[in-house]
Amino acid sequence: GWCPLSPTGAQTTQLLVEPPCRPAVLWDRVTLTCQGSGSAGATTWYKDRQRWGQQGRDRLSVTMSGTYTCDRPGTRRSPPVTVLDDPLVLQVPARALLEGDTVTLHCRG
Repeated sequence: GWCPLSPTGAQTTQLLVEPPCRPAVLWDRVTLTCQGSGSAGATTWYKDRQRWGQQGRDRLSVTMSGTYTCDRPGTRRSPPVTVLDDPLVLQVPARALLEGDTVTLHCRG
């Protein structure tokens, strides 16, 4: 999955993506997992900035395109993950990339 960088001491929530590619696409059967220091089983999901179904569950099987985030009590909302329904995508590994890194791009359709 992908782990965001955060200020020291910040209570953050992470949104892990399976399979670990960006952008995520529906035909990969995307699963999102919300991880953080808040109470397990008290996850709130958001799709396109609106509260979304399956509240309380830490894992979400995505069936619709959109931008997803999650949070738990006492933590900040996770960075967004966008899931596309495009027939052709250019994907990169879902991890932080630094200038000078070697990366493999995948054109998929």
